[in-house]
Amino acid sequence: MAHQALVPPDRTEEILKELLRTGEVSVADLVRQLNVSPATIRRALRSLERKGLLRRTHGGAIPLEPPLYEPFRNVSSFQEQEKHRVIEKRQIGLAAAELIADGETIAIGAGTTTTQVARSIRHRKGITIVTNAINIAMELSHRDDLKVMVTGGWVSGSWFALVGPGAIHSAGEMFVDKAFIGVDGIHAERGLTTNYPDQATIHRAMIKQARRTIVVADHHKLGVVGTALICLITDVHTLITNHTAPDDAVAPLSAAGVEVLRA
Repeated sequence: MAHQALVPPDRTEEILKELLRTGEVSVADLVRQLNVSPATIRRALRSLERKGLLRRTHGGAIPLEPPLYEPFRNVSSFQEQEKHRVIEKRQIGLAAAELIADGETIAIGAGTTTTQVARSIRHRKGITIVTNAINIAMELSHRDDLKVMVTGGWVSGSWFALVGPGAIHSAGEMFVDKAFIGVDGIHAERGLTTNYPDQATIHRAMIKQARRTIVVADHHKLGVVGTALICLITDVHTLITNHTAPDDAVAPLSAAGVEVLRA
């Protein structure tokens, strides 16, 4: 029987990263990038599909979108917002995942950019996730190698966010290595802000319990001030934004002591 070449685990991760980065991969492109045969790539894609990490298409693969979103397709503010600057959000999510080590406990707040962070760790092992986002919990729930803790609380509209005293209490019971927070604005003087006051309080609780606070936001949110304060800029350790973020928008945040990473 002929030996069947396998894609090593690190190359399998490259396939997933490329899929998350571009939103679609082809067998032909992967053959060129990984220097393996088309049959080897197709076997790798079948294996990843069985694990629930992608959906195969004719000649390639696309990300797997859980059916939980289907009932909200025509009514969800989340769905509308998720389509905005999707490439930037994917790149930010991948860069954020690079900061997470296996074995860590992390908090992920609700939001479309933070959802991309969660999608970028679906194939990882030994990570515990604390989240107030129902969609993030559902997307990660089938992964045996990940542990997911969902806060209590009330559901906030169509954003899949749990808020209120129950959510704040739950978030306050866990210390985490890193908290990944999405925002509507990050300003060197006014700090982190959101246009949803009920979400500001749960995000603040997550930040209080974190050893390191990481903000994920595209450059359109730099220098912007929302309606509700989440925390002061001095509580932020790192900002991950897209690579086209203007220097003049980044400079005040760097001067305030925030590490800025461009994805």
